[in-house]
Amino acid sequence: MKQSKGNTDKVQAIVKALIPWYLKNARDLPWRREPHCKDPYCVYVSEIMLQQTQVKTVIPYWERWMRELPTVASLAKAKPEKIHKLWEGLGYYTRVRNMQKAAQQIVSCKFPETFDEVLALPGIGRYTAGAICSIAFNQSIPILDGNVIRVLTRVFGIKENPREKNANARLWDLAERLVVHAAGLAAPKRSEGGCSHFNQSLMELGALVCTPRDPKCDACPVSKHSFAFQHQRVSEFPNLDKRPIVTVRRFAAFVVESSGKFLVRQRPAGVVNAHLWEFPNAELNGSPVNPSATMKELFGFTPKYVKSLCTIKHSITRYRMTVEAFYAKAPNRLQREPQTKWLPISELHKLSFPSAHKRILQSLQTTRFEP
Repeated sequence: MKQSKGNTDKVQAIVKALIPWYLKNARDLPWRREPHCKDPYCVYVSEIMLQQTQVKTVIPYWERWMRELPTVASLAKAKPEKIHKLWEGLGYYTRVRNMQKAAQQIVSCKFPETFDEVLALPGIGRYTAGAICSIAFNQSIPILDGNVIRVLTRVFGIKENPREKNANARLWDLAERLVVHAAGLAAPKRSEGGCSHFNQSLMELGALVCTPRDPKCDACPVSKHSFAFQHQRVSEFPNLDKRPIVTVRRFAAFVVESSGKFLVRQRPAGVVNAHLWEFPNAELNGSPVNPSATMKELFGFTPKYVKSLCTIKHSITRYRMTVEAFYAKAPNRLQREPQTKWLPISELHKLSFPSAHKRILQSLQTTRFEP
């Protein structure tokens, strides 16, 4: 793609402005510190955790993960129960299972260093492979995530939907031209981490300054080069599709106790939250809540004692979930089905639960019921 001299000058000006800005303003995040910032495994873990998750949420998870599984080899050998427990609360658990599959493929226990090799690992796409190669190995590989898309569409005035093929290809081309120019600036006398610093500067600018709402254009180091700012059209970029219609779903969950132990079941493979544990539950599908009738359907008996425990509201992508949890006494231990257990509270804490059911467990701890 032939580029105009004006566009080339703009690329140069953006790179020259952003790297010093990043070095002065970057957040102090644990995976950015030495030696972690040059360890591809540390960068890899942070990038996977940061997918659809806020930085402030990820920090304690990343720190705990690195204490427990500090190397690729330790991840490859870890029991599934351990990786699920370390991931508990981050959601999208396929990510962590793919991480272990990737670790098991790295036979030499040395992280691959080329883009194609990293891209070939399970669960790694073009953005993540580029982030690992540019951040950990300082390679001139482009990245394009939500933050970078927002920055580039505003700065270069890309009006088309960035998810469409032509617009997306243009954005990748711009991201590549920028990081290649950063590599040229870095050698030999400028920052030796030019590619790493530049790609992170794009992400950091989108996270701190060029935000989706109320961007801080007055504090932006490249505002004078920004098409959207100069034309007072910042709110028009990026031109994304409308959000999908929200779907409301309601569930009834049951904390069934017998002789001080509680019934839980493990979710099967191939479904959302596969392999995690949960309290038995059923989707209501528009029906009114009738805990006794639902328990009769689930367990084959009507409890003598059932009481409301808590109501949990949470969201997963376009779904808005409400889980109404009930405590009930079982007349005796129900016949054990595959993938179910009767456990005391102290043992339940060792299992990995989806976030809604973990909150039910927390509520159970703080609630007292009639004998």
